[in-house]
Amino acid sequence: MPLVFVYGTLKRGDCRHRFMAGSRFLGIATTAPGFRLYNLGEYPALVEDNSGGQIEGEVYEVSPAILEVLDEVEGVADSLYVRKRLPLMTPFAESAVEAYLYEGDIRGKRELQRRWDVPLRPPG
Repeated sequence: MPLVFVYGTLKRGDCRHRFMAGSRFLGIATTAPGFRLYNLGEYPALVEDNSGGQIEGEVYEVSPAILEVLDEVEGVADSLYVRKRLPLMTPFAESAVEAYLYEGDIRGKRELQRRWDVPLRPPG
């Protein structure tokens, strides 16, 4: 089963977590150094940057069907995000874990420190 690192609206308690229904939560995780996280307003953007730090998130085991749904939710077909394997720290350092990396422009966006903690607004 595929493993996915989520760091924003797909995390437990956030607005898109419902798309993770049926997935198995494996634990909290941290990327290896080399990433930055930006606030895009409604959702965050994870980007690779050699001078970047570590980002916190959650790892899930998902079915291939849920992975297809996540690709749609994350805009992979529209090139908004790309799903890519990324290095994580222990206990997931040896695991093949993928995440959605942002492909858009982050100029002028506020950089977050280690995690997405934007308060949720009820859908409506």
